[in-house]
Amino acid sequence: MPGHRLTAVTGLALALTLGAGAVAGPAEAAGYRYWSFWDRQGTTWTYATQGPASAHPSDGDVQGFRFAVSADSKDAVTPRSAPTFAQVCASTPAKPGRKRVALALDFGTPQDAPSGETPPASRTACAQVPEDATSADALAAVAKPLRYNSAALLCAIAGYPHTGCGEQVSTKPDAQPTAAPKDTSDSGPSLGLLAGIAAVLTLAAAAIWQSRRRRD
Repeated sequence: MPGHRLTAVTGLALALTLGAGAVAGPAEAAGYRYWSFWDRQGTTWTYATQGPASAHPSDGDVQGFRFAVSADSKDAVTPRSAPTFAQVCASTPAKPGRKRVALALDFGTPQDAPSGETPPASRTACAQVPEDATSADALAAVAKPLRYNSAALLCAIAGYPHTGCGEQVSTKPDAQPTAAPKDTSDSGPSLGLLAGIAAVLTLAAAAIWQSRRRRD
């Protein structure tokens, strides 16, 4: 029954080939539209380990807020400006009992904006607040109105965006994360799978040759 064996082998090869194409195809990832919170450490933005309502910056600190669509903290994009404390707070003299915090406010791109909204221009501000103030207090001093949801999630800075709060959206195909993902296993078929396909195709070719030889 060489004809049946040949059909089975070639059918399996086709199925594996189609399976490889399915693995290689891009998958639509889910992300969230929200304000991320950052600390400036030296020349690098670092995703904050605390929320702005619990973080207590020191005099001279630089912090940032960025509105964007991202899947999680590893995928989040940083504020696009890189100000220093001296640049932001040069015209704000120190006062006893108060501290100064430099803030970078990045309202994001039109691609990340909710439907019908346009992001304001990015800006910096020097917040001078009591020594025990939180980052949320510093933000409120320079960027009202702020909007929070019932779970105390920061939804809007300076009134932007007007609606929505951390809603799930589909990430853009051209989105650029701050760092390339380390795990690229989903980017295409594995070497093992390709080797398996090659082996099956070789068997199919051998079956065809054998069938023709018997007929001859």
